[in-house]
This record gives sequence, structure tokens and C-alpha cells, in this order.
Amino acid sequence: MKIAELIRFLESKAPLSLQESYDNAGLICGNSGDDVKGVLVSLDCTEDVVEEAIRKGCNVIVSHHPIVFKGLKKITGANYVERTVLKAIRHEIALYAIHTNLDHVHDGVNARFAERLGLQNTRILQPKTGLLKKLGVYVPLKGAETLRNALFAAGAGQIGNYSECSFNLEGYGTYLAGKGANPTLGEIGSRHREPEARVEVVLPSWLEGHVLKAMKENHPYEEVAYDLVCLDNSLQTTGAGMLGELPEALSEQDFLLMVKSAMGLKTLRYSPCIGRPIRKVAICGGSGSFLLQTALRTGADAFVTGDFKYHEFFDAEGRILIADIGHYESERFTIDLLGDWIKKKFPTFAVHLTETNTNPINYL
Repeated sequence: MKIAELIRFLESKAPLSLQESYDNAGLICGNSGDDVKGVLVSLDCTEDVVEEAIRKGCNVIVSHHPIVFKGLKKITGANYVERTVLKAIRHEIALYAIHTNLDHVHDGVNARFAERLGLQNTRILQPKTGLLKKLGVYVPLKGAETLRNALFAAGAGQIGNYSECSFNLEGYGTYLAGKGANPTLGEIGSRHREPEARVEVVLPSWLEGHVLKAMKENHPYEEVAYDLVCLDNSLQTTGAGMLGELPEALSEQDFLLMVKSAMGLKTLRYSPCIGRPIRKVAICGGSGSFLLQTALRTGADAFVTGDFKYHEFFDAEGRILIADIGHYESERFTIDLLGDWIKKKFPTFAVHLTETNTNPINYL
């Protein structure tokens, strides 16, 4: 199997278009046309991780954090980033990162985080906008059902927990086929009037090419009349952070102890207690302080994430319990998530979860 096939699978789960503008997810180095010999999954890609891949006979490393985050003007081995890339290239190991795009999908980083904490009734904390489009296409009545089914199969028509959603309006269309045309209905040189339906569906922007291909392949006309409109509606299944509920309310102390146990922590930092039980919980893997105000607006009792700065703890203002468990600690189970995905999809080659601890922070 080629590396390209593995990449296509990962990007079907977490499209690259969902990454933040500052990010660098995707294939960082390597030839996508090479055969996969083995995959090593890690949170970070470091020199030690590349060494582990060499020992285990893996020629692909799938990491959450991209080793090349900012632009490189030289690769001379002057720092750990350059040394890691050089070692990978020297040993023909492909490096692939699946970062903020994996943060933003509903079954990604935060879903595994929520699962560890036992959260129920989960939803995206801050859904993204500008990712939806509406397709409207005109089709003869007798071909409308076939076209609708094809659009649904291509991924269009999904709204929240509902699938196969469409709006349909019947009317008639006219056209006059000119010289060189090959009309399915009507004759060249004579205006034709045909009973038609306008079929409207919504679709995520990253499926546009796939949906339009399905539309054209399943439409009876050689020239398809359609329009595609960008929507400002938020996409509820895509975005930052996650919100959920505990099966039953816990005291603040019991909640903090539960988080510490569930996430395998040595320690955690937290804001002053708010004096009420914890039931509604907001989370964000990695650096999540930018979501604090969103968590407050949702009425969350607690917000669990990493990388809170000293002064940001004051922003809780006694309205929410902030628990900072660390960047690495909040994302460490992403390794298991990716490993499970790849093993289930591709059982024909070895998938290893890294045994290298890449956390740069130590605790006494």
C-alpha cells in the first residue's frame, strides 16, 4: 500500500482545509508514492521518535504536532527541528502531521479527551463558520430522485444529526439547443419546455469537488444549470473545544481528583473554587485559554485544558473552575485515537504507538 492511500484516509477523517491558517498539517517530508512498511504514531516528532521508527522498521511517522511549524530557510542541523527532518530524509521516513484539523473534527482530539472524562451529550464548544455551502441544481423531474441519492451519497445534505436533507421546488425549464449540442430531451433548433425540480442541499466546503462530480455524473443533461452559494451558518460538528455533561454532579474536589486520575496526571493547576457542584464541563486539548469566554457563555461549571497563563486564571472571576492539566497531558491520548483509526482501516501493516515520552516538561 502506498503512503498516499494512508494520507487520503487521514484527510478524509480530518480534512486539511480545517487547519488554522498558522498551522502546517499534512505531508512534511517524504514521497507519497512509496510503499508503507510500518507506521509509528506519536504526539510530537523528535529525533528520538525518528530513531524509534528506524528501530521498528517504520517508514512513516504520523504525529499530531508538526515538526516544521514555521518556515525553514535552511536545513543544516543547527537545531532539533532541522536535525529531525534531516534524519528522517536520510532514512527515507515520511513525516505526516495531523494537527488543528484533527482538533476541529467532532470525533478527533477532544472527543477522545471527553471520553476519558466520561462526558455525555457532547457537542462542539465553538463551531466554525464559513465552512458550509448550498448547492441548487435544476433537473428533469424524472431524474430528480437519482440525482438526490447521488448527492447524498457524496456527503451532501447533512445537517446536525439529520442526513439526506434537501429542499425541492417544482416548475419548468426552457432551452433551445444550438448547433453542436446533443440534447437529452428536445430537438436542435426548437425551444424545449421541460418539467423540472430545483434540488437544494448543503455541503461542507471540503466536499465541494466530490459533490459536484457526483452531480455531473448523475445528471441527464450535458450542460447542468446549478449555483453554489457560501453560507455564514456555523457547522455544528466542526470547531474548537467540546462541551459535555458528567453522568452526575461532583463536588469540586472530587471533580479535580477524577480529572487527575482519568488523565493520568502527576499534578494539575486550578483556579479558586466556585462553591457549587460540577456537572457541565468544557474542554479543549492543547492550548485552550482562548475559549474561556465561550465556556462561560455556555454556562459550563468547569473548563479543562492546558497552557493557561498566570493572569488568565483571574478571568474565571468565580464563575467557572479552570483546571490546567498541561498541553501534553490534555492531548496524550490522541496517540491512541490515531492508532485505533489506522489499525482498523489498514490491518495489513504494522502500526506502532510510540514508546518515547516527548513531553518537554518534567515535574518533581
